[in-house]
Amino acid sequence: MPSSIVKGIGHVYRLFRPKPMAERVDLCGRRIVVTGSSPGSIGYETARTLARWGADVVATCLRDAPALEKSFRQDLEESRQDSGRVTVRRLDLTDAGSVATFADWYTEAHNGGLHVLINNAGVHKGVFARKKVPPPSRDGFEIHWRTNYLGPFHLTRLLLPALKRGARQSGDARILNVVSHLHETVSNESLFSPPPVYDAWDAYGRSKLALAHFTFELQRRFAVEHNLQAFAVDPGSVSTNLTRLEIPEDSLAAPLRRVIPRLDAPILLRPEQGAQTSIMCASRKPLQGGRYYERCGIGEAGPTTTNREVAARLWEQAEQWVSAL
Repeated sequence: MPSSIVKGIGHVYRLFRPKPMAERVDLCGRRIVVTGSSPGSIGYETARTLARWGADVVATCLRDAPALEKSFRQDLEESRQDSGRVTVRRLDLTDAGSVATFADWYTEAHNGGLHVLINNAGVHKGVFARKKVPPPSRDGFEIHWRTNYLGPFHLTRLLLPALKRGARQSGDARILNVVSHLHETVSNESLFSPPPVYDAWDAYGRSKLALAHFTFELQRRFAVEHNLQAFAVDPGSVSTNLTRLEIPEDSLAAPLRRVIPRLDAPILLRPEQGAQTSIMCASRKPLQGGRYYERCGIGEAGPTTTNREVAARLWEQAEQWVSAL
């Protein structure tokens, strides 16, 4: 039986198994950035839990940062925690200016020190119309590639000095990149020469494969000299607002917006469950970097992610793009 089928069966089997939970860790003194933290998301649950455990968290969102900060404050007050531990800032990963503004603000506001960067924000377009080509980013990139890979690369690059300082201060700093098992559905060759026929699911898989390569290349470049560890985090199949938001309220399929949550609830993880591996990788000590984590433990990334030449080539291309901004 092909390995892809075996893995697919295993993935479905794990959906019905008990859901592992991260063990609480005292995070007082730790500074953490979590991107993509809108309500109902994995990022929101990640940021909220890490703040409850004592970390000073900066959460990002695409719109209405004041409303999101109010939501965090109310949640933390209800749990009798310090509501001042979460600060929310707007961040658009497809806008180089927005990324630079955020990085400058963080460096100035926090004396340059950062202990954990969680690149959680991402998009998955065309969930219900996978052959439809979504609109490109404003600077002309395929939207999954721009949001899920180039944006995190740019942000991480700008925050590397802060992460290195955080590592010097505490002996441990981390970069978590939230990937997906769908990285196994595409080839390394497609990272440089996408197929002529567009498929949104394949485009998403390519962006997550590139992000996995980025993770392991970060580990190779910075772990030994700078005590900066990188983790590829697979949250599992999670029911969030990403797919439901794609169905317009005035479309014939609008009733699905109410039906889908009821259908996927018995199978898919809730956001708080999907956040557990990110929470664990951000908090547990010691923890081995340069690995693929799922279900709060070490998993197995696809064999394509071991190609160092591909990772180095992707890094060089992204560096050239960033340098030209």
